[in-house]
Amino acid sequence: MKSPKTKVKAKPKIKKAVKPVKKKAAAKKPALKAAVQPKKQDLFTTLAEWNNTCVQPMLAKYPERKKQFLSTSGDEVKRVYTPCETEGLDYQKDLGFPGQYPYTRGVQPTMYRGKFWTMRQYAGFGDAAESNKRYKYLLAQGQTGLSIAFDLPTQIGYDSDDPMSAGEVGKVGVAIDSLADMEILFDGIPLDKVSTSMTINAPASVLLAMYIAVAEKQGVKPDQLNGTIQNDILKEYIARGTYIFPPTPSMRLITDIFEYCARSVPKWNTISISGYHIREAGSSATQEVAFTLADGIAYVQAAIASGLSVDDFAARLSFFFNSHNDLLEEVAKFRAARRIWARIMKERFKAQKASSQMLRFHTQTAGSTLTAQQPDNNIIRVTIQTLAAVLGGTQSLHTNSRDEALALPTEDSVRIALRTQQIVAHESGAADTVDPLAGSYYVEARTSEIEKAALEYIAKIDKLGGMVKAIEKGYVQKEIQDSAYRYQKDVEAQERIVVGVNKFTVKEESPKNLLKVSQAVQDAQMKRLAEMKAKRDNEAVKKALGEIHRAAHGSENLMPFIVDAVRKYATLGEICGVLREVFGEYQESVVL
Repeated sequence: MKSPKTKVKAKPKIKKAVKPVKKKAAAKKPALKAAVQPKKQDLFTTLAEWNNTCVQPMLAKYPERKKQFLSTSGDEVKRVYTPCETEGLDYQKDLGFPGQYPYTRGVQPTMYRGKFWTMRQYAGFGDAAESNKRYKYLLAQGQTGLSIAFDLPTQIGYDSDDPMSAGEVGKVGVAIDSLADMEILFDGIPLDKVSTSMTINAPASVLLAMYIAVAEKQGVKPDQLNGTIQNDILKEYIARGTYIFPPTPSMRLITDIFEYCARSVPKWNTISISGYHIREAGSSATQEVAFTLADGIAYVQAAIASGLSVDDFAARLSFFFNSHNDLLEEVAKFRAARRIWARIMKERFKAQKASSQMLRFHTQTAGSTLTAQQPDNNIIRVTIQTLAAVLGGTQSLHTNSRDEALALPTEDSVRIALRTQQIVAHESGAADTVDPLAGSYYVEARTSEIEKAALEYIAKIDKLGGMVKAIEKGYVQKEIQDSAYRYQKDVEAQERIVVGVNKFTVKEESPKNLLKVSQAVQDAQMKRLAEMKAKRDNEAVKKALGEIHRAAHGSENLMPFIVDAVRKYATLGEICGVLREVFGEYQESVVL
């Protein structure tokens, strides 16, 4: 009997020995979870304690540099960002993976791990021959795409021999009067191998027609062409000023290009909806996103109203943004723009194709940040802006040159600007992983803040009747003017430091070896134009211009008639002159 009693007593002892171990293990688990991942409601308490016990004593000894820290756009930047600021963020809904809706993290799943962005330096000056030399130089230095800068007369539809062109021929870009100039501009540059962007708006249809015609002379078919025309007239009324026609016929020309390219030039980006110039005019980062996407909405609406299906043209829409000095805000801006546009296209316009929902964009570093004082400092500014564009997921990039606040850039300056991109691409590591700043409390919070504020602007514009109505009422212009005024006041009060301008100044000698375009360029251009007009079939040109006049009075697509006229060497000024007769010219409303 003793043996069973011993066994019975032994069992409870084993249970008692095991139970406490289980209790201790269970007790440790909640403590471990709390240490690794504190509950959200506890975080606010912890944050307050940190502020009281850690921050305030430090501030008593060492006050912060400013009472309030502001982004370049004037929005408050908090001392520290925590999960409190990203509490409502849903990874799959709001971020997703790169290459998937809503494309916050990028439009391609591998981004720069597969292929770097297109390094596309904006260039052009003097005549076509001089610009051709610059393009070949840039391509030899490793540039991967062309970006054409046109002179002011070309941008507003005047030939070089027009009295309105006096003193401006070849000054801020290349002078292009006819197909003859285009043939020289692209001599020796195979258009089936190179992607070309053309910064042209009001006469975009004419320059595109010339590009198609010169490609044909090289034996390159329209469906082989890759590139972009800016073709964004709304931002011209808002911020830049190189408009010709009133909004309604201008929108017709744009949608005619959409339709024509969908059929004949399918790889061509038919518009580059531009926030760049909106930012250069003084807008905030939020306004740049809001007004650019509101322009995009107007173009999509116009195209649908003309009878096009959204999925037939939306994939060829592209965007153009500024990259400013505030690195983290700029990264957030690009991410917010992608997310907003994806949702607009899917929810508002019911676009079904993934390619129709993607916001693809070109970036240019901020010309307005370049200073004439201590111009070498601009190299550092451009480097920061380049990094912002890359971290933000741009598809192509132009980097400004250090001397552009003084003159057109020299070859040395252009090479340094291109090398900036190449060093960021090959040496910085920034291109080795997709969207590397994702998950940053600040970047995610700022992305959401820009999205929210931009959508509020878009809703306001909708209430005003859309972007065209908002422009006509001066609403958009006034918002930008107010933003620019606030920024300038901050600079003048030294609340915002611009190195070398309002602080850290030095005595400087006058700049030397600047690139200048002489009057001889205009004289030679006018001579070539006269010789071309004497050689061409002027009766054929007259007939082609008459067909444009007739079609402009009706509702036919104008692009085939413009392409035909260009092939016969009708000039830019002649074609725009016919359209001026039919459409009239836009007169700006002054906003005070």
